[in-house]
Amino acid sequence: MRDLRICDTTLRDGEQAAGVAFTAAEKLEIAKCLAAAGVEQAEVGIPAMGDDECRTIRRIAALGLPMRLLAWNRANCADIDASLSAGVGSAHIALPVSPIQMRAKLGAGPAKVIDLGKRTACYAQEKGLAVSIGFEDASRADFAFLRTLICAFRKEGIRRFRYADTLSVHHPGTLYARVSALLATCPPDIELEIHCHNDFGLAAANTLAGIEAGAKWASTTVLGIGERAGNAALEEVAMAWKHLYRGECAVRPDKLKPLAEFVARAAGRDIPDARPLVGRLAFAHESGIHVNGLMKDRRTYQTFDPSELGADHVIVLGKHSGRSAVRLALDGEGLKVSEGIIETLLERLRRTAGERKYPVDSREIGEWAKEELAK
Repeated sequence: MRDLRICDTTLRDGEQAAGVAFTAAEKLEIAKCLAAAGVEQAEVGIPAMGDDECRTIRRIAALGLPMRLLAWNRANCADIDASLSAGVGSAHIALPVSPIQMRAKLGAGPAKVIDLGKRTACYAQEKGLAVSIGFEDASRADFAFLRTLICAFRKEGIRRFRYADTLSVHHPGTLYARVSALLATCPPDIELEIHCHNDFGLAAANTLAGIEAGAKWASTTVLGIGERAGNAALEEVAMAWKHLYRGECAVRPDKLKPLAEFVARAAGRDIPDARPLVGRLAFAHESGIHVNGLMKDRRTYQTFDPSELGADHVIVLGKHSGRSAVRLALDGEGLKVSEGIIETLLERLRRTAGERKYPVDSREIGEWAKEELAK
């Protein structure tokens, strides 16, 4: 399976999440963390927002990070001028391409959209910027129009295009079919990026389907933060590509958890305990059957070693625990007891956890064991 390339948009689409506002210092630190994690390209903001945004982007550019920086633009020359003042080398130009968005946002038809995009793209290229074109609401656009757009911009020297499932219209099957058909009819040297939103919880799955269909770039955000229900999560896309698709990706798994924790703090959001890969309980086990199997051979209940992420399996003592978990807890406390006491402790553990609706600490199990030994 080929390489997966990441264009992370935490600093643009991620910050567009409701209620999220990063400080300049936080943006610089997020950019550093993304580069350290092996992200190849970051969409760092919208220069047209004003002087403060431009100053922050210039500070990011001045860091000299080993990561390409991209600025988001509407299809007008004023936005391109703002990107030039921000000091980035690449400009992404977004075009509404579905009938409803062309009409509502631009009051235009297909021909005018192509002309508007070409004029803006050529202006950016003349100013020395590398240009990519984004197709907003591509999933609701006419298929033939998408092909026409790609071919028209390819003649202007542009090879990079973003297919945006802006409203989460696709499921993995339809996105795979659409992307594979599109690539089959377009110039073979183009690079397609997949940008998916998460309204139905399918952003990561849709993104991976698009990559499997032949797209080269995945657009992600850390923890999937973004507009409405968010975007495809960087950590999920990168790790799934590696372990489920057996593909290559430059992202460093050991950097993902600290990156997620920093972004969560900066965004003022908690990471859910059971959040895949980076949540506190992502590798937690309580069920007696699971714990027993895990203790005999870790491969019974793991698809990959959590040490890749700087994590490890966690045994939780609760209502569904079995004898193996009790023995493990006592071993950790340096205690050896009879099987009869193990049975007594297990019964008490299940009763207590059920009443509290909360796990029991191993130290408390140890105290119970000492009480039994003292009888």
